[in-house]
Amino acid sequence: MSHLLLTTPPTSSAYSFAGTSPALYLKFTRATTCISIFSRSKTSKLTLNSPPSSLTQRQCAAKMEVETSSSTSGFVGADDLLIVGPGVLGRLIAQKWRQDHQGCQITGQTFTTDHHDDLVKMGITPSLKGMKASQKYPYVVFCAPPSRTPDYPGDVREASLNWNGHGSFLFTSSSAPYDCYDNGPCDEDSPVVPIGRSPRTDLLLNTEKVVIECDRGAHVYWLRKGTVESRPDHIVNLIHYEDAASLAVAILKKKVRGQTFLGCDNYPLSRHEVMDIVERSGKFSTKFVGFTGTNDPLGKKLNNSKTRQETGWEPKYPSFTQFWEMSE
Repeated sequence: MSHLLLTTPPTSSAYSFAGTSPALYLKFTRATTCISIFSRSKTSKLTLNSPPSSLTQRQCAAKMEVETSSSTSGFVGADDLLIVGPGVLGRLIAQKWRQDHQGCQITGQTFTTDHHDDLVKMGITPSLKGMKASQKYPYVVFCAPPSRTPDYPGDVREASLNWNGHGSFLFTSSSAPYDCYDNGPCDEDSPVVPIGRSPRTDLLLNTEKVVIECDRGAHVYWLRKGTVESRPDHIVNLIHYEDAASLAVAILKKKVRGQTFLGCDNYPLSRHEVMDIVERSGKFSTKFVGFTGTNDPLGKKLNNSKTRQETGWEPKYPSFTQFWEMSE
């Protein structure tokens, strides 16, 4: 199994992937996360997400009840993919996966039917959580956030049961569990926070344990707030949504076991530096006032050179600064 750690922001984001094939888990964190995922809308706005912070692919068993066209046909192809929680990242993964696997069946499992029409338009077969399916999938990606459920570990366990063990299971979570809050360096092998320190990290670590047993943006939020009660020198780590998706696909295709992968652009920035870049871009009319915090924790500086070497992956957008230059 493998897992990938990613970080993205709502307040500040982080994105990390960890991978151990056949099962993977992807971590996303919000608020005080270390990596941020960003994307550009049609109006060239950038959105940073709170960590999907780490992606871990780990070995798991499977038994999730999902109804798909594959199950009704009684056949699941070798490259078929189930995405649990097909939001922004999940849909991009689907798009990139189909580019490399023409003719595959992609199913998107959701909590409600609100966006099923959108999924159908994208060629994704919608499925509702709790619907029974007779087939299991060779590839499963879990992208649903913990905020939508009272039993996050249970949902991940249920999703892992829908994996047939042949390809990979990828769980998206966060880099928040890394025990580093002083703007210091952090990589795939850095120690994690001890269980019991905080409910937030306990939830993520306990969910990752399930996987092992079975592995938008901050700057927009800050602009809206104007003045943010967080320290300006806190380090955040960034990665574009498209790059997060391409890394997830690269890990899935590797079918690795017992490894951790990290997703970031290797150019960590302070919150103050992020907003300076946003202001210089000239893309926003809103004026950001500043950060006023002094006592909140610092972040960490992530580096995923090992992940790049082992997967052959490189980001389309090498840095937050270059993203803006490329969008001009």
